[in-house]
Amino acid sequence: MDFHSDTNAKKEIITTRVKSGGQSAFESLVFVGKRPWDCRERVRFTKKTLAMLLFLVVFPALSLADESAGSTKQRVWFDTGKTSFALLTIAICATVIICTELARRGKPFYVRPIAGLLAMEEAVGRATEMGKPILFVPGIEDIKEIDTVAGLMVLSSVAKMAAEYDTPLEVPTSRALVMTAAREAVQAAALAAGRPDYYNEDRIHYITDEQFGYVASVCGWMYREKPAACFFLGKFFAESLFLAEAGNAVGAIQIAGTAETTQLPFFVAACDYTLLGEELFAASAYLSGEPAQMGMLKGQDFGKLAAIVLLLFGCSLATWDSISPRGKSEEGQNLPRRSQWITDTVLKGG
Repeated sequence: MDFHSDTNAKKEIITTRVKSGGQSAFESLVFVGKRPWDCRERVRFTKKTLAMLLFLVVFPALSLADESAGSTKQRVWFDTGKTSFALLTIAICATVIICTELARRGKPFYVRPIAGLLAMEEAVGRATEMGKPILFVPGIEDIKEIDTVAGLMVLSSVAKMAAEYDTPLEVPTSRALVMTAAREAVQAAALAAGRPDYYNEDRIHYITDEQFGYVASVCGWMYREKPAACFFLGKFFAESLFLAEAGNAVGAIQIAGTAETTQLPFFVAACDYTLLGEELFAASAYLSGEPAQMGMLKGQDFGKLAAIVLLLFGCSLATWDSISPRGKSEEGQNLPRRSQWITDTVLKGG
């Protein structure tokens, strides 16, 4: 058969052979020359796969043999001293996966009410009634910080409520990447609320990376515009008290949250509601109610519960060892403490 025939001839050959029943359509396609997977390609692919597997298996073995050639210490592939920690890690990961799958299948999970998140609609409604803008500060750190990511997740919910009420939302940032992420979050929230015209990128702007220069600009805007609601959610340091006091001075309702324990007292003293540590990270799942986030949140709670049980058990064993010390072995050596396994597994990671 001539493989250089034109397209019409190929189509006629395929049609004729399919109608005659002499060959299947796939066989006709192969004989015509449109070969999606011929024998030579299959052999070539098999050789490449075997070569890659051989490299992945043989090269580490040779490297391990070279390292152990000059040493009398036996090399092992698995450190048995970390078996307990590995099993604990696998159990926690499995719990997260199981809870996520249960949430996706419709199983409801209870999350306790968080006062600061319940007051968000009240704060946005107050700003709407007073005809004043809303201020949202997502911290002063870059997008790599988990506190900043958590703050931007809350920003989506606040922006959606503000778009529904048509209330101006001001988001000053101290990092360019945070500004870009905040713009995307607000734009997506406006589209979700059915108000695409609400989005105004000029209200989500970058000021400066310098800490107190950024604070001076934000505080000056607060004294000029006098917002009715202020949200401080993210990573904060020494500027937390400046921002909270400025918001308190203009009479705004303030909701703050951070994982920095050294800054929490200032927010608690100057703000109306404060999200303490883990509450900030749970805010996204609490507000969105998405099954995947709720399942991950509940799975992490089980992991924390396991850590608390192990810590309490270890403290009990340590206390028992201190008041009732163990004796010595037959060789006269002191026996190890019973709490040593808990210490190595939970505190030192195996």
